[in-house]
Amino acid sequence: MYLLVCEIAGSTLAFKMLGPDKLWIGVVAGFMVAILFIMIDNILKEFTIRHLSTATLGLLLGLACAWLLQTIQLTQLFTATFGDSFTEMENLDLTLRVCTYATMGFMGTVIALRSSPDDVALVIPYVQFRAESRPDKSTVVDATVLVDPRLTGIANSGFFGSRFVIPRFVLNELQEMRNSDVKSRSQRGERGLELLREFQTNPKVDVRIHDGSMDVAEENRILHLCSFLQARLLTCDDALSKLAKVQEIEVMHLNQIAEVLRPQVEVGSRMQLSIVRPGKEDHQGVGYLDDGTMIVVNHAYNKIGSALDVTVISTINTSAGTMVFAEETK
Repeated sequence: MYLLVCEIAGSTLAFKMLGPDKLWIGVVAGFMVAILFIMIDNILKEFTIRHLSTATLGLLLGLACAWLLQTIQLTQLFTATFGDSFTEMENLDLTLRVCTYATMGFMGTVIALRSSPDDVALVIPYVQFRAESRPDKSTVVDATVLVDPRLTGIANSGFFGSRFVIPRFVLNELQEMRNSDVKSRSQRGERGLELLREFQTNPKVDVRIHDGSMDVAEENRILHLCSFLQARLLTCDDALSKLAKVQEIEVMHLNQIAEVLRPQVEVGSRMQLSIVRPGKEDHQGVGYLDDGTMIVVNHAYNKIGSALDVTVISTINTSAGTMVFAEETK
């Protein structure tokens, strides 16, 4: 559509200025202009309004520095330093002005784009808002978290704020999982998409789908996005978590958070527990707490399918977690 508009505009101008015989010149010129701006758009596809405002600030600072340099009369300074040979050059003053403004403007823009928001705040102290008045920091979620049902509960707690970003390539990964021929992988993908639908309808969180493309290696796309958005990463992937720390990206590991938030079961604790399956020994029954903690109840084999009041009698810490043993409360 844009190509067509440019070609029509070019042909119209050529018709009025050069006549009907040169109409093809306008078509070709319109096509070339459209291609030029499409190439510029591809180059600047990751250039956001935040970058534009930062570049504008840098440009203004650079031009201000150039104006200050011009106040010292560079032409007279060069003449006094190098003699009358410079006075014979035509348009010396205009040349120095253009070079000074162009150089300082370019340097100001580049330095501003390379700077962090905190660096800009040092230049203009009152531009940056106080930390408590800033919007919540965004949290980028990967596929390993979207298939985990614990995400909804932790998100409702407000621990990560309310703004969640889900990259489009993560959604594509879930779609590929659902279409997989491997049943377990397909079920995980289906569960992830269902959890995402529930997540999007949750009024306590703001879920946004990020459609921007990343011209980086596949395994680094989500880290690049976190760095680009200045967001934290939420994942269950140990390798990705370590790589994010190396790149100094704030990362939260869902398994570690869940482990810290898991309530401690102590000897003597009493609770009501549903016995759902037999244990390793013939007389044992097994039940689970809401957080997934497994509790082995002695002499509860005959109570499978019923709820019992139990008392914890011992706990054993293993590499796989804590094993909890209980008996029915008398």
